[in-house]
Amino acid sequence: MRPWYKWYILALAALTHLLVVAIPAMSLPVLFDEIAGDLHLDIVQIGVVWGLGSLTGIVMSLLGGIIGDRIGAKQTLIFGCLLTGAAGALRGFATSYPMLAATVVIAGIFPLMVPTNVHKTCGVWFTGKRLGLANAVVSAGMALGFMLGSLLGATLFSPLLGGWRNVLFVYGGVALLVALVWSTTADGPEGQRIVKTVGPRRPLTESLRHVAGVPSVWLLGLAMLGVGSCLQGGLGYLPLYLRGLGWPAVTADSALATFHAASLLFTIPIALLSDRLGLRRRVLMVATVMIASGFGLLSIADGALVWGAVILAGVVRDGFMAIFMTFVIEIKEVGTTYAGTAVGLIVSISQIGSVLSPPAGNSLSVYNPGLPYLFWAGLALLGLVGFALVKEGREEGRKG
Repeated sequence: MRPWYKWYILALAALTHLLVVAIPAMSLPVLFDEIAGDLHLDIVQIGVVWGLGSLTGIVMSLLGGIIGDRIGAKQTLIFGCLLTGAAGALRGFATSYPMLAATVVIAGIFPLMVPTNVHKTCGVWFTGKRLGLANAVVSAGMALGFMLGSLLGATLFSPLLGGWRNVLFVYGGVALLVALVWSTTADGPEGQRIVKTVGPRRPLTESLRHVAGVPSVWLLGLAMLGVGSCLQGGLGYLPLYLRGLGWPAVTADSALATFHAASLLFTIPIALLSDRLGLRRRVLMVATVMIASGFGLLSIADGALVWGAVILAGVVRDGFMAIFMTFVIEIKEVGTTYAGTAVGLIVSISQIGSVLSPPAGNSLSVYNPGLPYLFWAGLALLGLVGFALVKEGREEGRKG
């Protein structure tokens, strides 16, 4: 296979994050104002809808990881993109709050299959320091998609396409096209490694039993539960929060886009710094403190301080994810063989918080509009507990 082909796969993986997962996901918060007006939703109902998108992901992220370890990341990505596109488009047919909630639950079943297997793809095509770089590139694709979705979803795509429903239909069609492209790619090193290093395919439950017996996986699940809850709740609430403070809609959406722009700019530098230092756990702990501090400041911020708080938290967001995924793969009991299952289990744990934190936080806004951010910042600090107890993944990876 030609040496350049793995870089083509990496580019496709980054585009998959951008087009299938990130742009559709982060367009929803900026479209909530339009959706709420159309379907007559209140602030708590919006929080419920935002959280429900993660409900079925609790199971499916784990199952998607196990399936990826069994049949390969490529095949799982093909099915994952197809189903994500089809289920995501269903939300455009909602005409009431119950129907929107139901379609959001259905749409949440499949997207988390995609990041799990995108990062597994990095693990089977890249090794050593290039693994950290590869995970940074696909995370940068996610950051770019988050930025474009939040910046353009309501201000450009909705007017251009004729409303929020057509936006969701188009996103679904794009995901189907990405699945088609994956179907034309070669198996590459992954296919070879399955034959050479894994041998006969294991029962699905064997991978789960193995990963469930690794203490580091549970500690990292606790860490992601805290940080993921903060990000899910805080980002979904931000455009509505700023509009409630009197900010124009475009400026409020731009604040969310700025968060992701800062993340995009620093994703690769932060990942490279982690590779150079060889201290992934400590970098993750510093990033967690920055995320908690940024969201905490939003509880009292207005004017210029909002931008500073958004940038403080956003700078490390996707760099954090790139390092985190590399950290997981480098655990000696995980490696590429169990990467999908391990990442899937961790994401499943974090999704519990992603379901509950948006409505719980939004409900506090009746007492003070900034109070939800103190709640979410506190959840982020929970991540420090997990990181403080887990072993340094880089060292484990070297031993393996």
